[in-house]
Amino acid sequence: MSELPQDHINNVTDVPKHMLVFVISTTNRLRYIMEELFKRMLGLDLEITNDKEAFMAYDGPKLNYSNRQFQDELFFYATPLLFERRIKPQKIKMGVFEEVPHFYISNNNSDIPFDLFAASFFLMSRYEEYFDKPKDLHQRFQAEESLAYQNDFLELPVVDLWVQQLKKVLLTYYPDLPIQKEPYAFIPTYDIDNAYAYRRKGLLRSIGGYINDLRHWNWDNIGLRTNVLLGREKDPYDTYEWLFSIQEYYRLRAIYFFLVGEYGSYDKNISIFDPTYQTLIQFIGDFCEVGIHPSYQSNESTQRLAREVGNLTNVIKKEVRKSRQHYLKLDVPTTYENLIELDIYQDFSMGYSSQVGFRAGTASSFYFYDLSLEVKTRLRIYPFTLMDVTLKNYLQLDIHQALDKSKTLIDTIKGVDGLFLTIFHNSSFCDREGWEGWKEMYEELVKYAVDWKEKS
Repeated sequence: MSELPQDHINNVTDVPKHMLVFVISTTNRLRYIMEELFKRMLGLDLEITNDKEAFMAYDGPKLNYSNRQFQDELFFYATPLLFERRIKPQKIKMGVFEEVPHFYISNNNSDIPFDLFAASFFLMSRYEEYFDKPKDLHQRFQAEESLAYQNDFLELPVVDLWVQQLKKVLLTYYPDLPIQKEPYAFIPTYDIDNAYAYRRKGLLRSIGGYINDLRHWNWDNIGLRTNVLLGREKDPYDTYEWLFSIQEYYRLRAIYFFLVGEYGSYDKNISIFDPTYQTLIQFIGDFCEVGIHPSYQSNESTQRLAREVGNLTNVIKKEVRKSRQHYLKLDVPTTYENLIELDIYQDFSMGYSSQVGFRAGTASSFYFYDLSLEVKTRLRIYPFTLMDVTLKNYLQLDIHQALDKSKTLIDTIKGVDGLFLTIFHNSSFCDREGWEGWKEMYEELVKYAVDWKEKS
């Protein structure tokens, strides 16, 4: 699809019957959100104009997005957010329309009683994360500080639901409008924070592990560690063969994110220069997509991040274009600006550690809008819905509760033809350390996500 026009339309009488949107003025914010909602989510061509006469003369589908209606045309009242050029605190008042929460309420003869373009922009740009709010231990924006969590709609992809409302209104005025929506999709992703529990850790780390096990009288660990190091048993984190069998059986296209940073307090993988680790990455890269899992330390150093991207590139022998932050250390917009600088074009970090749901209010991928620069970037964001650690450790759900929660979210996403993207770790399928039964839970989740009963 072509970019939105940079200039206003002077003569629209001879243009194809695309959607024409009238606005008082055109800004980067407005162009961005119109493109995301109309073009990417509804598959519609559109033009933007501030020529009232041309707008009124146009006999195709059109929308007046301004502060007053002209006659009886389709009209959405425009609040100020998309026409501003600075970041400032927003006065948010919540409402409900057709059982869906919303904000930026308008009662000015608008065909929809709220400014869905402004509300969508607020959530997708992560406007609220540009303000100084309390951070957690890892200096992350907290789910509990978000508008969505505080108003009980974090587990609803409200942007997608608003687009459904938009579609309904558009078809009421223009029944023949050629709306096209991408279908529901499931993308499983895996973070390889620790490729092996005991293998390839080196002499000092292995001795340290034995000492720690002895200190806690953990004889099972001592026995298993010894057997693994002697080659008598498989490393418990070596669950890759099982994951491949799941992918092949259910026809999944998975993405693996590898932590390749230097050893540190929160970065405990084996060295990227270890031949066994390189072989593992190369083997997985032959069958699946591979991305960088930037280390905890790299969030404070673009030089360190560049080294990690370079090292992974050297191992897989191709450019690294995908990323997900280790510990989900996402600092908007700095983290994204660093990725863009290194030609990372897809990021999968948009979500919370402590809660499931939709951090950006949507179950659809979208391009990142940098509010600090007021530009749409080339970085495409793929929001995830849930993570294994969130279900088990933060929400403290057992496997049955976790599966029920997952199925509810899947049903919600299927209802809007969205993207269901999950994060699991290779270590979560080891049937040890409290993860007993999660392998079986995960396969049930996969079956439900791909509607396996309908296909078999």
